[in-house]
Amino acid sequence: MRRFARLPSPALVISCIALFVALGGVSYGLATGVIDSREIKNNSIRGLDVKNRSITGNDVAVDRLGGGAIKESTLATVPFSNGTAKAAVVNSAGVLVRERGGASSLRTGPGRYAVSFPSDVRGCIYIATIGDEGVGGPGSGFISVASLATNANSVEVRTAAAGNNTPENRSFHLIVSC
Repeated sequence: MRRFARLPSPALVISCIALFVALGGVSYGLATGVIDSREIKNNSIRGLDVKNRSITGNDVAVDRLGGGAIKESTLATVPFSNGTAKAAVVNSAGVLVRERGGASSLRTGPGRYAVSFPSDVRGCIYIATIGDEGVGGPGSGFISVASLATNANSVEVRTAAAGNNTPENRSFHLIVSC
């Protein structure tokens, strides 16, 4: 019996190469990790599929993680800001009730106070409000702040009555942010 040894046809060779490339392309992508969003079905990736600590804030769209995702029990106490390290609560007699940053106070006239700190506060921002030094209500009135011309470490605070803006001794809270 005679055997025929024929070469495969060109169509068979091309179809085998195409089949090999088609099947090999997927395995190449899986082996090298070159799979991108085109190959992933929407809503198919779960938290278990993502390596821990591999996603950063830049990888998450804005407003996608809400407060419900944060465990409040794991948060530490927020420290007092270094920029707001100077503060004072002064009663109507000019006596310092509470302070932060080494403040001292003095009433210099009706509705006029000088609150001093250990360092220069001329380049700082002053924020003041009429407020009771204890648990009482703040009441109403006017308050203004400015750098004290005679002392670079001091803030001048002026308080006045609400109705006619005449100087009046009032308790106040002052924050100096540098």
